[in-house]
Amino acid sequence: MISLYNLLVVRLYEGDFIIIFSLIVTCESRKEMTMKEVNSYGWKAVIGSSIGYAMDGFDLLILGFMLTLISGDLGLTTGQAGSLVTWTLVGAVIGGFIFGTLSDKFGRVRVLTWTIVLFAVFTGLCAFAQGYWDLLIYRTIAGIGLGGEFGIGMALAAEAWPAQHRAKATSYVAIGWQLGVLAAALLTPVLLPYIGWRGMFMVGIIPAFVAWIFRAKLHEPEIFVQSKDTKEHSHTNSFKLLVKDVRTTKTSIGVAILTSVQNFGYYGIMIWLPNFLSKQLGFSLTKSGLWTAVTVCGMMVGIWLFGRLADKIGRKPIFILFQVCAVASILIYSQLSDPTAMLFAGAILGASVNGMMGGYGALMAEAYPTSARATAQNVLFNIGRAVGGFSPMVVGMIISMYSYQVAIAFLAIIYVIDILATVFLIPELKGKELE
Repeated sequence: MISLYNLLVVRLYEGDFIIIFSLIVTCESRKEMTMKEVNSYGWKAVIGSSIGYAMDGFDLLILGFMLTLISGDLGLTTGQAGSLVTWTLVGAVIGGFIFGTLSDKFGRVRVLTWTIVLFAVFTGLCAFAQGYWDLLIYRTIAGIGLGGEFGIGMALAAEAWPAQHRAKATSYVAIGWQLGVLAAALLTPVLLPYIGWRGMFMVGIIPAFVAWIFRAKLHEPEIFVQSKDTKEHSHTNSFKLLVKDVRTTKTSIGVAILTSVQNFGYYGIMIWLPNFLSKQLGFSLTKSGLWTAVTVCGMMVGIWLFGRLADKIGRKPIFILFQVCAVASILIYSQLSDPTAMLFAGAILGASVNGMMGGYGALMAEAYPTSARATAQNVLFNIGRAVGGFSPMVVGMIISMYSYQVAIAFLAIIYVIDILATVFLIPELKGKELE
């Protein structure tokens, strides 16, 4: 800036210099204000991303609710019914890998538009399925569309918000999943008897249209545009940037462990604890449903709280705090039998084990450059999602060999691994400006 000022002094009259200097100062002040405040674009980016992630949660849960009806209508075996969920998740993992790197090349908003259309079209086709194989294909391709939602949405939100509010922004996106799950839990029992499973697939398209409307009004984040102008992108390069040096490789391994534990613990708890409540403690369907709703609400509070604490204190200490709370809450919960106590404990359990979803987006956004940010988000989270897909099977085996209590205690142990990974592999990146 000094050399520019000197040039202006030499070339311009004094009065002209004052005017130009004032303009420069004004521009710098506005830039500084923008870096500290959240503008309307930032909110639109968060809303568009969170609705898409809500669609992800809504879709997977309504599918779980509808499996019995679908099996009856189409004559599916238990294995075939279960594979519809499995292949949706497989599709999501594939989509995460593909669309992450495409987003780093072509843009967050553009690729999110492709993914939402892909999901909407093939979810709609599910309503017209005539048998197992065509439904399986539709579900897999719809899953591919879902795969891009988490990572690209997190990258978009992180790039649209200033550094001091970044974890808060990504926590809002993460809450979207829980809102989708809650909506599915509340709406499916009401609508399913009237519109059937085919009608529910059509309802599942609605969040996609809402997300598309929000995204249609968005432009690409400024930092992405600048990165695109200055750097050439290749598909292989974005993956290489995840392991470009020892520090980055350690971070990538650490994040992969964190997301694996996150997904493993989530699916283990949400799939098997309602069963535990019903078979071991004699909870009615209503009580189990109430537990699920309260636990999901606890998860949302935990995510919201994590985002704020991580922005104020730091990512690493808050991750460790929530991981310790997860270990403690799981162990305590496994020893409870009073329904009222379990209801309140369920909320604390949900906040502890799933609150960390509020921090992954910010952590990964800060750990990787713009040219690989969405790739990192999608690849590392979907590695965790793939590992988490084995959770119901592993937990089920432990239950059959030992007991529910042993299985729940096992889930506590994996969060100890989480703590070690955070301490030794995860850097503190609070306040870091994006590269």
